[in-house]
Amino acid sequence: MIDLYYWPTPNGHKITVFLEEADLPYTLIPVNISAGEQFAESFLDISPNNKIPAIVDHEPEGSAGPVSVFESGAILLYLADKAEEFLPTDIYHRTQVLEWLFWQVAGLGPMLGQNHHFSQYAPEKVPYAIERYQKETERLYGVLDTRLAGRAYLVDQYSIADMAVYPWIVPHEKQGIDLDEFPNLKDWFEKVRSRSAVVRAYARAAEIDSEAPLDDKARAILFGQGRR
Repeated sequence: MIDLYYWPTPNGHKITVFLEEADLPYTLIPVNISAGEQFAESFLDISPNNKIPAIVDHEPEGSAGPVSVFESGAILLYLADKAEEFLPTDIYHRTQVLEWLFWQVAGLGPMLGQNHHFSQYAPEKVPYAIERYQKETERLYGVLDTRLAGRAYLVDQYSIADMAVYPWIVPHEKQGIDLDEFPNLKDWFEKVRSRSAVVRAYARAAEIDSEAPLDDKARAILFGQGRR
């Protein structure tokens, strides 16, 4: 059994998608990041960067005791090795999957996250920042669209690279993106969205009441944390 510490964010969705795709049993443990639950000592023992998602695998290979993993990319790699699915074993395709996985965690996610912040959450509009991250969002969408020309998935077969990227494309309208301008990406998006495991994963998100308004207290918790 796997415990998944989760909140319905793009990074959280990555892991429920994998677990549903691989049919691995798991328990969903909500971590309300707007209420500051990510700073609880018990959670920091698992995820020292105070971010979701994180997992605890109670039945790791070799039965050496529970294994905890934080960071969504590391979790996807761990689960792919555990399930022996969605990560090719040949060096050519495996390398490509890892390239696109790291491209997502190092580029697509952080840049689109800044798009979300300055266009939706910042207490005051900063035109330079909004334009900066909108342009970078458009560039990254273009990279994906080019990559997906003539391909069903990012690396031939459906993999953890697709699972990592997809949740960040779901809120494309909020990012100021019209998918009709990226036809290859749009075809891929519809293909992934229609997978039964993806539908189930997003249904799990609906079990959690995460729609509380972003008041000043929640804003301070999410965006106002310094070293102290």
